[in-house]
Amino acid sequence: MTEFTYLQQKLSVMLHDVELRFEEPLAKHTSFRIGGPAEVIAFPKSVDELSKILKMSALLDCKPAIIGAGTNILAPDEGLRGLIICLKDCLDGMEQLSSTEIRVMAGVTMTRAAVYAANLGLSGLEFAHGIPGTVGGGVYMNAGAYGGEICQVCTQVAVMDFTGEIRILNNQDMGFAYRHSRLEEESGIVVYAEFALQKASQESIRERMQELMGKRKASQPLDLPSAGSAFKRPAGGYAAALIDQAGLKGFQVGGAAISTKHAGFAVNLGGATAADVRSLLAQVSDKVWEQSGIRLEPEVRIW
Repeated sequence: MTEFTYLQQKLSVMLHDVELRFEEPLAKHTSFRIGGPAEVIAFPKSVDELSKILKMSALLDCKPAIIGAGTNILAPDEGLRGLIICLKDCLDGMEQLSSTEIRVMAGVTMTRAAVYAANLGLSGLEFAHGIPGTVGGGVYMNAGAYGGEICQVCTQVAVMDFTGEIRILNNQDMGFAYRHSRLEEESGIVVYAEFALQKASQESIRERMQELMGKRKASQPLDLPSAGSAFKRPAGGYAAALIDQAGLKGFQVGGAAISTKHAGFAVNLGGATAADVRSLLAQVSDKVWEQSGIRLEPEVRIW
């Protein structure tokens, strides 16, 4: 019989009505398919459950880590002790607030949100179709693609602090910048976001989404586990171009490699460890620095 840890025992009692998983492999919840066991992962099915989890974790002096679809995270091989809260497909739901505004819960994927808007004849989220993360994660890091960014359409965000209380932040309050929001410096979990869009024909919106998806399929290694763009766009250049110019397409460390299809992606060729990916990113950054004088910084969140 498995012997439960103190945290597992306490949360089992305090959160008996919440879905909890013990020693769950993080590889199941990250797009890299990498990561050892998490001591506890909680899956809140409502805002009230999320608040309850946070209040209980505060009583136990255990600040949780937050994960959505895990599409921008490199989880450690040894796993993580403590509590992780997974929001993907948990904080779920979308609604139309006015003729041009929608509200989307944090656990909804960006692709689902874009399709929902398209079905309403609302344009502005086409860029998000194909971004694999959740709306919560997208707001947290101001996700973007093909000239579009969350900050261009997001008007309001409900954020829950780690005491379980909610506050409402507007676009200016969020401190959006390139792949950044104020939530990276402050404790808070996106509960939902509201978007202001524009009326357009469903046909034109779907054509644009299909066009962008075609570009993704043609240029990105969608057939291999990855975490999207491995490096942030540096001032004075593009990460993929700098990596390509350094002759690093296909460069490999263990089971991790720079994609031969798109130099901006680090991929798991099979059996890659977090250590492989960390070493790959560090070596690529060093080699690009030596050749160009530009230091690449990981866009992937390394836990």
